[in-house]
Amino acid sequence: MSAFADFPLLPTLQASLAEAGLTTPTEIQVRAIPALLAGKSVIGHSQTGSGKTLAFVLPLLHRLKTLENEGKAISEESRPRAVVIVPTRELGEQVTRVFKPFTHTTRLRVRSVLGGTKFDAAKRSVGGAFEILVATPGRLLQLMDRQLVVLDDVRILVFDEADRMLDQGFLPDANRIAAACPPGRQLALFAATVSPAVQTLIGTLFAGAELIRSEGSQQVVPTLTTINLNVTDGKRFPFLEDLLTKNVEGGTLIFTNTRDQCDHLADRIRETGRECLVYRGEMDKVERRANLKSFREGGVKLLISTDLASRGLDVQHVGRVINYHLPNDLENYLHRVGRTARAGRKGLVINLVTERDAPLISRLGSIKG
Repeated sequence: MSAFADFPLLPTLQASLAEAGLTTPTEIQVRAIPALLAGKSVIGHSQTGSGKTLAFVLPLLHRLKTLENEGKAISEESRPRAVVIVPTRELGEQVTRVFKPFTHTTRLRVRSVLGGTKFDAAKRSVGGAFEILVATPGRLLQLMDRQLVVLDDVRILVFDEADRMLDQGFLPDANRIAAACPPGRQLALFAATVSPAVQTLIGTLFAGAELIRSEGSQQVVPTLTTINLNVTDGKRFPFLEDLLTKNVEGGTLIFTNTRDQCDHLADRIRETGRECLVYRGEMDKVERRANLKSFREGGVKLLISTDLASRGLDVQHVGRVINYHLPNDLENYLHRVGRTARAGRKGLVINLVTERDAPLISRLGSIKG
């Protein structure tokens, strides 16, 4: 199918797609949407920035609205019919934003219960009747343990960015949540990479599911340009200073490997008179969210981060990623560079390469971009 209009989606969803100017689906959407509409459980393995979220949002809304149109509207409180599990609060907010334009016409209700928010707010969020719940595993289990939310009417359970979630040790939580849903529930799992933990979950829950592996999985997108700059004696900063004098469209996301490196680099950049912000673990959550918001809205053009920003976050205007320190493994590299050139847009990645990076650079030669 070459256009969203070719999918057998409800007119309300088609109208929202047209209003948003969305006409041409990505590869993962072309392959996953029909399978999910047919009621199949799906494992979607596709590179970052390929449109995985919309690939499950549209079929999920179609199925739930169809039930309502058939006279089977939800009536009981705190019993959602679809649950989307996400690894972080930031990603949960991002997924909720993807749902929002389509809920205006379908009138389906989306609630979120995410880590990093007050428990009382989560408790209020699951009160009353609603159709869709976006949740982090820990917060959802807290609510389930207190019987504040019940999953016995769930028709669709989605694990989004499963690689990141399960790599953080959420496999037992994922199994508990799945076990609380009815046996006949439809399952979907989406990931940019398939780690051993993801493979374990697939083997446990997804027997018989349709595996959709896009041609670009474990690759970088074709709209991405990559430049490697060889650094001698570890003297990276002069290269960075020169790069920052060159204007690019959109913001620049600079990656380091540790929190100390992140803070040190931010200080050095500020000493040159440039404004930048930090996004890393072990910092005040309110400050971290404010920094991301400022970068996302274009108030600040430079964001210095650890791998915390490498997975799942969708900041549409990132025009350039600079790997000030390259990661040790290919998986983290693919997640980092996936922050730019998203959804068909062009992007630039610049790697500052030292001798210690030779093993990774040799592996990069086998991927497209």
